[in-house]
Amino acid sequence: MILEKISSVHFVGIVGTAMAAAAAAMQEKGFRVSGSDQNVYPPMSTFLAEKRIKVMVGYAEKNLAQRPDLVVIGNAISRGNPEVEFVLEHKLRYCSLPELLKEFFIRGKRSLVVTGTHGKTTTTSLLAWMFEHSGRRPSFLIGGIPNNLGQGARFTDSEWFIIEGDEYDTAFFDKRSKFVHYLPEVAIINNLEFDHADIFENLAAVQTTFRRLINLVPRNGLLLANGDDANLAPLLDVKHCPVRRFGLGTENEIRAIDLELGGATSKFVLAPHGSPAPDFPFRIPLTGELNVRNALAVAACARHCGLSDEEIQAGFYTFTGIRRRMEVRGVSGGVTVVDDFGHHPTAIRETLRALRIKFPGQRVWAVFEPRSNTTRRNVFQSELVEALALADGAVVAEVGRLELLKADERLDPEKLMRDLRSHDKPAAYLPTVEAIVEHIGQAVSPGDVVCVFSNGGFGGIHEKLLQRFAES
Repeated sequence: MILEKISSVHFVGIVGTAMAAAAAAMQEKGFRVSGSDQNVYPPMSTFLAEKRIKVMVGYAEKNLAQRPDLVVIGNAISRGNPEVEFVLEHKLRYCSLPELLKEFFIRGKRSLVVTGTHGKTTTTSLLAWMFEHSGRRPSFLIGGIPNNLGQGARFTDSEWFIIEGDEYDTAFFDKRSKFVHYLPEVAIINNLEFDHADIFENLAAVQTTFRRLINLVPRNGLLLANGDDANLAPLLDVKHCPVRRFGLGTENEIRAIDLELGGATSKFVLAPHGSPAPDFPFRIPLTGELNVRNALAVAACARHCGLSDEEIQAGFYTFTGIRRRMEVRGVSGGVTVVDDFGHHPTAIRETLRALRIKFPGQRVWAVFEPRSNTTRRNVFQSELVEALALADGAVVAEVGRLELLKADERLDPEKLMRDLRSHDKPAAYLPTVEAIVEHIGQAVSPGDVVCVFSNGGFGGIHEKLLQRFAES
């Protein structure tokens, strides 16, 4: 990419949160920016309009009539898209969003990359807020909306760039994970499990992509890894950069002791390996062991980057969470409705465990929408049973786009129901949001908690549940 020859940039798929934020930041840098998308809708369409960025509805060759110097092609765009075909036919300069971020925003900065199968968004949000609260004004790019920050992306002139490193592929023309583009000075790996069955064949393939990330950490950088995770252990015997393990086990260099999990907060004492005495006590406004490990990673990274323990605790203390991560959407008729992005059995399990701590003695119901490319498949047939069985009752929505999968690849909803009922749990597989709302409305009682698990909009089910409970 010859940067000095670029003055105009066009974004194909501009209404994505990260794409829109990058487009606005490129305009602020002085580039002429345009974009196109099939579906142009708020809030990002409003955001782009406020930035006076021209957005064309629908994909067409005419959108590239001005021959932009660079075309940024979104992750969801594939061959057959008329703008992609025009770019390739006319040999226009193009790149992915991760490549754009690397060359225009990350290079020259101190990049802190947060990765792992679970907890990336929470950990990145917590780390970014800690740097923000301590006055360091970092750039950040997060796959969610932290309540403290009010937005998922921001680009500043700070030396710090804090980014959620997704292991999903970069673009149709670059099947490497996005995080290999992010020039990590510090790489955090929270955990490692099989996921994204449409991209990775098995656990070994996931381990391979994380090994590629590890290979990019410089000798003056740091790899922070969950030392309690057996799937990560084979990747950590490296000599090219410092490695520090965090977790609850005694062999970790950074570990939590005197752990207290209760109510809406957790408490732990940081105890570096080999230290003659426990270190600084931290309290976090988050529940569950998974969040304690997230906080350990943040504390270790922040310390490495020069933040004091007092600044770290102040960041923890003032953190107000993330939208769609165990977010209470409301209480109606005495029933609490919780929204959670969880769509992997481990994430569902850990959220349900945390809810048991946060709402002791209350019945917890799980409503799950299997719409991710992995949970639509049968790779987690048994694991979903074990996770959902932690609830007092479960409702599973219709499996998304099931007809696009081969019969032997599909999740089997009938078997899922039989297996859940064998755990003496009431379970129902229901095709529509309306049917789910009515079923749950008849089943719950005041004091119950209903947690909705989905990585999509799920037909506005949260508000519909709250309205139904109000009528009970």
